[in-house]
Parts: sequence; structure tokens; C-alpha cells
Amino acid sequence: MANGVEEVVVEEMFSEEEVREMSGFKVNADGHVEVTCGCTSYCYGDAVGTLRVFANGDLEISCDCTPGCQEDKLSPAAFEKHSGRETARKWKNNIWVIVDGEKVPLYKTSLLKYYNRALTLTKTANKSQSGQVCHRDEFVRCTQCSKQRRFRLRTKDECRAYHDAFIHDDWKCSDMPYDKVTCDDDEERGSRRVYRGCVRSTTCKGCTSCVCFGCVTCRFSDCGCQTCIDFTTNSKA
Repeated sequence: MANGVEEVVVEEMFSEEEVREMSGFKVNADGHVEVTCGCTSYCYGDAVGTLRVFANGDLEISCDCTPGCQEDKLSPAAFEKHSGRETARKWKNNIWVIVDGEKVPLYKTSLLKYYNRALTLTKTANKSQSGQVCHRDEFVRCTQCSKQRRFRLRTKDECRAYHDAFIHDDWKCSDMPYDKVTCDDDEERGSRRVYRGCVRSTTCKGCTSCVCFGCVTCRFSDCGCQTCIDFTTNSKA
């Protein structure tokens, strides 16, 4: 095992035993780890890539299936589809890494432990004492006046309104679906914006009670954005 920063990061994220003999394993300068991965299609053979694992649970794959392939930052589900795998939607089984010369499915390795932990927090920790999923208020900045407008996220309809505004590249105050607002209206004071509806603390800056990384309330199967597609696909995996 390498020394210096790699030893520190590996000790924090993975033990030496967990990544021993794992092909292509290395630690990136910003702290995430990388490892050679692949997915096998019966028609097209092996599509090889580089899997990036982040401590917050994020997984990204840079594809090297052919010389010059430009596919980067793919979700595991997107990489599985890109590889031409016939039995898609089972990326934990179908994407492999090489350990001691053998192809080992991701689910049999330690590489998913942070992903699984984040998924568990999404399903369980983001709930208030009443058992309801809690989403804190979010803000969207107007592209015309540059003022931030508050969106409450208490219901699925409110979550959808915020989601649609967030992915809208040209969102304006006049597009606010409720509470008629124009660019002439004052922006909320900064001292007021710190209150975002967390059930744990009124001035919380972000915790597992009020920050949701994706659930059935704030992700939508009929939305074509990559965030919703990844959530819908992974929830079926």
C-alpha cells in the first residue's frame, strides 16, 4: 500500500484488507478512491471503466469501453446501460471489479458501503418524530433580478414545484407557482433565510433530519432529469 495521503484516506474510507489485490485501486488527490471496473455484455464483451467512490456515497464511472469514449461521470445504472448489458437494472450484480485476478460483483465488495449507508439515511434518518419525511426549505435564484426566493417542501406538489424551478435554466420570480412574486418584491433578509424548517433545530445548517438526498416525495418517475432517472433506476435495483 502506498504511503502518505493514500494511507490516511484508505484508513478513513477502507481498510487495507478491504481493498487488497483490487485492480487499479488508487486514492485521488481530493480524497475519493478509484478502482478499475467493468460490465460484460454477451454481445459486445467487456466494457471497462474507472469507478470513483466518494465518502458521501456518490458513485461515478468514467468509461473506457473504446478508445476516445467521452462518457464520464456516469451513474452505475447509466454505465450498465451504456455497456449494452442485456439484463440491465441490476448494476450491483452486473458491474464488477477485479480482485486477485477474478471478476467480483460490486455487491460482494466493500466499495458500496458508503452508497448503502447514504441509501439507508435517505430511507430512515430523514424523518421527523412523527415519521414523516422532512425536507427543509430551499431557495432558487431569479435569473433576472438575482434575488433568492423560498420554496417550502412539505408536500409532494411543493417538492415538484421546487424541483422544476431548480432545473429550469431561466427561472424567474414570475414563475413562482404560488405566492405571486415579482422582481420588484424585496428579498428575504439574510437573518430570516437561516430558518429553513428543520425539525431538529430552527437554525440548523443541514443535518440528517432536514437534508434529503432523494426519496419518493422529492424524486419523480415522470421527470427526465438525470437525478430523477438515477433515483428511479437505483430504487428498482
